[in-house]
Amino acid sequence: MDLSAYRALWQTRGVFSLLTSAVFARIPVIASLVPMSFLAKDAAGNFGWAGVVAGAYSVGMAVGGPLWSRLADRRGGRGVVIGTGVAWGVAMAVLALLPAEWYRLMPLVSGVAGAFVSPVTATLRAAWPRLVRGSRLRAVYALDATAQEVLFAIGPMLGALVVSFASPRAGVLGAAIAAGISIWWFGLRQEPATPHDESTGARLTAPQLLWHRYRLPLILAFAFSVTAFASISLGIVAFADDHGNRLIAGVLETVWAVGSLVGGVIVGALPGRRKSYVWRRALMVSAGMVVCVFATWSPVALGAALLLAGCGLAPMVGALYERLGAMTPDSVRTEVFGWMGSAGMAGGAVGSAIAGVVVESFGVRYVWVLAAILVLAAALSLLHVPPHRPVDESVEEVAVTA
Repeated sequence: MDLSAYRALWQTRGVFSLLTSAVFARIPVIASLVPMSFLAKDAAGNFGWAGVVAGAYSVGMAVGGPLWSRLADRRGGRGVVIGTGVAWGVAMAVLALLPAEWYRLMPLVSGVAGAFVSPVTATLRAAWPRLVRGSRLRAVYALDATAQEVLFAIGPMLGALVVSFASPRAGVLGAAIAAGISIWWFGLRQEPATPHDESTGARLTAPQLLWHRYRLPLILAFAFSVTAFASISLGIVAFADDHGNRLIAGVLETVWAVGSLVGGVIVGALPGRRKSYVWRRALMVSAGMVVCVFATWSPVALGAALLLAGCGLAPMVGALYERLGAMTPDSVRTEVFGWMGSAGMAGGAVGSAIAGVVVESFGVRYVWVLAAILVLAAALSLLHVPPHRPVDESVEEVAVTA
């Protein structure tokens, strides 16, 4: 393992300030989901209504994400990121302060909040190829994917802590205020929009951007993967419930995230002297899911299997980010990551729904069978995507000009 890539990243101006500000900008958005669910449940008296409110929020995110990402490519990320961040904070504050008897308005307000989720993730991932090259680019995408896993591990926990020690209303309101400050900080670090080179033709439309021999498989693979990961999360909850201890779910989710963290750090530190095919990484994750199928006989065995399977998670997702960025012209790179995020949102909703049916019809262990098949489908869709090449073999990506 070679840590020179991380040292080079540390010495590259703007990299760690951008990553740090992005982490703080995303924490309150992720942390708000738990308080929002409890706020809806307390107002209506049942978790079914919490599901409706969360569903409206997800629909808003899926619709708004590509629109704001496209606008960021054309007008620059600063105004879009800060403007949507402020609008999201206002919408969440309205949701927090809504009288309990007005709970029927919650889906509308949460849908508006979801539509104004700031494109922090898309603008961050679009910025990396402008700042770093070669092995450092692979390392920073691996680091980015690892940070995302850490966020999903600590964000809900922070939200749950505020709910436990204060109230759901305080949790949602606190997230709104924190997001306003942190997203503003991230927004100030955005560069002006990249001018489109008219000599290469008109700027790509959304169908032209998506209907591409490399970009479309990468986005589909990401959707398949998130569908699998969402199904696993529900499977973990069902596994814990079967064992009569819901704390097991939190422990297993943490173990899975730790595995991803370790894998991301190790892969980011590799010297990158060989071609790296993203389909191979997906195949390794699918194999890890198969191991989990045979480890559901005890929490300890499943924890060990999830730790092993998690080691491939951040490396695979980071490779998907890196390949998509490399296969996309700079002038529309933020937009394509916005579409990737929407595909992931759709996959997450489908994965949770399908996993519930699988648990009820076949049993908990078959959730990991489902996940293995989904990630295998992702690997198959990636077979013809060109690999990441070492620096001395790097060539201009053909797809960038397409």
